[in-house]
Amino acid sequence: MSERVAQLSPRAIILSAVLAAILAAANAYLGLFAGLTIATAIPAAVVSMAVLRVLGGGTILENNIVQTGASAGSSIAAGVIFTIPALIILNYWHDFLYSWVLAIAGLGGLLGVLFSVPLRRSMIVEDPLPFPEGKAAAEVLKAGENPGPGVKILAKAAAIGAIVKLAAESGMRLIPDNAIGGGFIGKYLGYMGTNLSPALLGVGYIIGLNVGIVVVSGSILSFNIAIPIYHAFFLDSDPALAARIAAAGGDAVAIAGMIWSAKIRYLGVGSMLIGGVWTLFSLRKSLISGIRSGLHAARQSGGEAIKETDRDLPMKWMLIALVVFVIPLALLYQAIVHQWLVSIPMTIIMIVAGFLFVSVSAYLAGLVGSSNNPVSGITIATILFASLVLVLLLGRDSPIGAVAAIMIGAVVCCAAAVGGDNLQDLKAGYLVGATPWKQQLMLMIGAFSCALIMAPVLNLLAAAFGIGPPTPEHPHSLLAPQATLMASVAKGMFGGELPWPMIGIGAVIGAVTIALDEWLKHRGSTFRVPVLAAAIGIYLPLELMVPIFLGSLLSYFVEKKLGIVNADDKTKEHAHRPGTLFSAGLITGEALTGILIAIPIVLSGRADVLALPESLHFGQLVGLAVVCVVGYLLYRSGAEPKM
Repeated sequence: MSERVAQLSPRAIILSAVLAAILAAANAYLGLFAGLTIATAIPAAVVSMAVLRVLGGGTILENNIVQTGASAGSSIAAGVIFTIPALIILNYWHDFLYSWVLAIAGLGGLLGVLFSVPLRRSMIVEDPLPFPEGKAAAEVLKAGENPGPGVKILAKAAAIGAIVKLAAESGMRLIPDNAIGGGFIGKYLGYMGTNLSPALLGVGYIIGLNVGIVVVSGSILSFNIAIPIYHAFFLDSDPALAARIAAAGGDAVAIAGMIWSAKIRYLGVGSMLIGGVWTLFSLRKSLISGIRSGLHAARQSGGEAIKETDRDLPMKWMLIALVVFVIPLALLYQAIVHQWLVSIPMTIIMIVAGFLFVSVSAYLAGLVGSSNNPVSGITIATILFASLVLVLLLGRDSPIGAVAAIMIGAVVCCAAAVGGDNLQDLKAGYLVGATPWKQQLMLMIGAFSCALIMAPVLNLLAAAFGIGPPTPEHPHSLLAPQATLMASVAKGMFGGELPWPMIGIGAVIGAVTIALDEWLKHRGSTFRVPVLAAAIGIYLPLELMVPIFLGSLLSYFVEKKLGIVNADDKTKEHAHRPGTLFSAGLITGEALTGILIAIPIVLSGRADVLALPESLHFGQLVGLAVVCVVGYLLYRSGAEPKM
């Protein structure tokens, strides 16, 4: 099939690269805002089918090539935003240096493709894993005779997301970004609120009710249990924080924010640390098996004729490319530490950890899908291991030790994210009869296309909104939760001050969560408590988790309406496709509008450049009503599928 049907055509390459860059920008905004990214293969496949139809009709393999390259938008964005903003948070960079971001993201992404190629045969052909998103993408491609309804859903939802974002606080200020309230009941500090973001509703719809319950439960633990306890009984242990709170008067919302920022969010750090280590430990047998089979496949010579549908990139050229890609990274590390006895071990750690964790990422993607792949846990483990080695080489007081560890983690994070994504795409290609080497090459092109635009997008967002913990200049900054965590971990390993008691308590909470999840697994329960999802909920503000939970609740109501609550995953995925496309449209529309809004803010130097007169600022109730309408439209799209 693949020898007769067009695949890697110029129009498919160009469309794929453009979509990859657009979706990378959208995922960068979403990840910095909410700590989550979404898989982009299916929306890209739907857009591809529509665009190529206008251009005279596209083959199923051309559409597969487009979604393969475009799917790099989520993986490169995740690899970058989970790590590189840590260099800003550590005050090593004051802005995102284009050449460095391009080298880290581009070369990391290319290495991710190379490291994952030997795993294809073992994980997809010989001992196949499910790869749920790869299967879903293949089904979309096979059913692509009429992509029109899907494109209409995407476009409608993107317009809604864009309009609401434009009306919100960073745009016209017709409605606020949040609806939050707080107060005191005796000594108890009460807090509740929700962000008014359509994108977060969409994220919740996509991740489903189980994960939605877990993340909001983590935030409730932080804001409605831990913060009130700390305020009532332990505030005197930190005189500086107590003085700041006294100066805030009786503003319960401000007080809760101060306690969360200074203390309670580190419970999430501890939970993420223990969760990342547990993820790797629990996968130890599967990881070793995956690496062995990958190495076995790599050693097989191509003596006999290989079918076009089973032909990977040639091993000889892969090894040459590996050397070519690693040399610039070694020079980059040398530019940081100025010691070859340190930069060479850094490069070796990066290569070994890269291949190891690409295998982990690929296996996890095969089991639970790329969207649920705990790449942040993999990166934490990399930074911890790299930090231990660098402490021995540089000393614990080294001013550049934390930066060096982040640089290693950034490359590995990009490689791991792209590696897992590559196997999903290859699974889809395997099911539709594509040529593996052409997909692998297209993913390289897509990954590098994304890397080209990451630094400008990050600089724009940083200048307009701020990245990292809130500051007086940017009180509502993009929190970049994973990058803030990476900075905290690296800084703590090199003499930085961290609230270790809170991190320790968070680790205990993570251990209890793991035990609960294992107990549920042993009982055969369909409800699970993934520790990294709980940790993200603990770490992020409650107002971000509430709309995610509400979106997940909408997905459950859709299942109830369609009578598929107890159906198998394939049936649910097919039934949810209209709602998933609507959610993806909300996310993409809001995220791209957020980036466009940043342009006049940066050019003018004024955060209120688009704001309408204060008489047209309508407050929280109107904002809540708007989000309710969006939620209803999302529910209706999912409950009355027209595809």
